[in-house]
This record gives sequence, structure tokens and C-alpha cells, in this order.
Amino acid sequence: MDSDERSRKLASPPLGWMPGDSLEAGRRGRARRAPFQERRLPLPGEYRPGAAPERWRMTVEGRVQGVGYRAACSRRATELGLGGWVRNRPDGSVEVEAEGSLQGLTELMRWCEKGPTRARVTALHTACLPVTGNDWFEIRA
Repeated sequence: MDSDERSRKLASPPLGWMPGDSLEAGRRGRARRAPFQERRLPLPGEYRPGAAPERWRMTVEGRVQGVGYRAACSRRATELGLGGWVRNRPDGSVEVEAEGSLQGLTELMRWCEKGPTRARVTALHTACLPVTGNDWFEIRA
């Protein structure tokens, strides 16, 4: 047995190859993929692993100042691993900008709809913004 023949026998099989496979590696992956009709896009608010972070601005209206809304919102956002800020507005509403995963933002939005026990939320307005990369959450004056 010459050295060329010996090296072919000792070479490891291609990555992803299994004994008994009859299709070459490229075709094997396509053959196992789900048909197009069975594939689906994630629903809004549904967790998507590896999804890019998003940034949302939420304006909360109602009895939300003087009831500990900002401190409670900051705690909840930190628990969810979000970055951003919360502040009171002159018109009596509270403004929240939060950045992070879609799942975390959705959870924070649900929390903002209710707020702490003494708050009475009458309206919640949301908007998407460009991501800034903030990884801390703060209370602004």
C-alpha cells in the first residue's frame, strides 16, 4: 500500500457524514428541511432565539406620577435585562425608553399597562426607535 492510498483510508469522514448515508453532504441537508408550507414566521411578541435587539418608546397616561411608577418600572426593566430610561413628563404622563430582546420588551409593555398597585393606567402608546446599545436602566428627572 503506497502512502497516497494509505492517507485516503486514514482520513476522517466529512463533517456531518454518518455511516450508511447515500446522499452527499450538500443534498442531505436540503432533503431533511421542512417543506415550505410547514415553515412559519414567528408571531409578534413571540421569542425568536438570536433575534436582534430592539428599542421601544412607551408613553403611559393616567395616574402614573407620585405613585412610585418610575422606581417600579426601573426595577422591572432591570429584572428583564433591559437597558434604557424612564422619566416623568410635564403633562402628567410617564415616558419609558427600553432596549433589549423582543420578549423582554413585550413583558415590560405588559407590566406598563398595569403599573404598580397605586397607579391607574388609562392609555399606553408605543413606538419603535433605532437601537443605541445602552445596557443599563436609569431613572431620569
